[in-house]
Parts: sequence; structure tokens; C-alpha cells
Amino acid sequence: MYSKELLKGTLKTIILKLLSENEKMYGYEITQKVKKLSDDKIIITEGALYPSLHKLEAEGLLQTETVNIGKRVRKYYSLTPQGTSTVRVKVEEFTEFVETMQTLLSLKATT
Repeated sequence: MYSKELLKGTLKTIILKLLSENEKMYGYEITQKVKKLSDDKIIITEGALYPSLHKLEAEGLLQTETVNIGKRVRKYYSLTPQGTSTVRVKVEEFTEFVETMQTLLSLKATT
């Protein structure tokens, strides 16, 4: 499992990318999909997920839909048009960041 510090800077990008590939998802579904896709290396807690979802919604990138399932209420999240266009930017930014980190970490220290 990766550290919370590494996950914190990538959570919004992960959420946006997942939602771009799935029409709509609810919170628990997001956590389980990430866990499965990362072979249990990334575990997203509710305490990290929901504040990020709410922040993305407040930024106009996500919209919600409440669905009654029996006696339970499930809140689904999906991308807004602005969220859809933001996904590409966030993924490109993160990809460039990873490439930069690979370069930095492969450099030999010189004195």
C-alpha cells in the first residue's frame, strides 16, 4: 500500500479518470474499483474519498444523482461537461509529473 502523502496528490485525478471511463459510480464502488485495479496497492478510505468528491462537486466537475434502492439511498457521481474536459488535462499533467519524477530519481548525484 502506498503512503497517504502520495495518494493525497493524486486522488482527484484518479476519481476523474475513473468517472470518465464509467458513466456514474457511487463512493464504495469507486474505492473497490481502485483497490482492484491497483492490486490492493491503493486503498482509498471514506475519510479521503468523500471530501474529494465534495470538493470536485463544488468545483463544478461532478454532479450527483440520488437513487433509492429498496430502503437504501445511494448517491451516484458523474462528470459534468467541465469535468469531462478537465480529465484530459489532469491526466496529462500527472503523466508529465511522473516522467519528471522518473528523470529526477534516475539521476546520479554529482558533487
